[in-house]
Amino acid sequence: MQDQKVPVSVYAEMTPNPSVLKFVANKRIIELDSIEFKNIEEAKPSPLASKLFHFPFVKEVFITGNYLAITKYDIVEWDEITMELRELIRDFLAEGNTVLDESALRSGGSDGTQEGDADEAPQEVLSANQPHPNEKPKDLWEPIDHKIVELLDEYVRPAVASDGGNIKFLDHQNGVVSVLLQGACSGCPSSTMTLKQGIEQMLQQMLPGQIKSVQAVNG
Repeated sequence: MQDQKVPVSVYAEMTPNPSVLKFVANKRIIELDSIEFKNIEEAKPSPLASKLFHFPFVKEVFITGNYLAITKYDIVEWDEITMELRELIRDFLAEGNTVLDESALRSGGSDGTQEGDADEAPQEVLSANQPHPNEKPKDLWEPIDHKIVELLDEYVRPAVASDGGNIKFLDHQNGVVSVLLQGACSGCPSSTMTLKQGIEQMLQQMLPGQIKSVQAVNG
């Protein structure tokens, strides 16, 4: 019975970033909000991401909800590798394999707490899941920080998620909002335009007189 495969379908979808392709499944594949791996060492908590990094053309893997966004190096074109990647992901999911070992992430300080066990936790887990160095701790958020996050969650994240990316609030200081762009949004040629013409203007309209600019901090 355990060998019986679950019906799973996976399709590939282009994103605004020519280096990133989405692979969308017909089921949720992780319970965590999202996670991004920059290399094979970071990917150890994810057996699926680890498999993908064995391809020499895979540069980064972003996982959230029901899809993966894979960033490739420019040594190949998507039409040469899409089918192979799609079949690997589909077969991996259909066999019921674990996409992400969340217990390993928790033991590595997924809540941002790294005291005590930090020396014992594998470095690759911490580097994949620790808070960004510019990220303001949630317990220090001010009322405007909560409002910014609410607006980003309502108006921005659904749109960037549909494009295979993610936006994460890091900090707000003196009217400047710092965010982290992940997945297809990271390194996308249109990211700067999106920040300035979309997100920045929206926050300035919703929070008049409180927002000067929005800047992306590379992860």
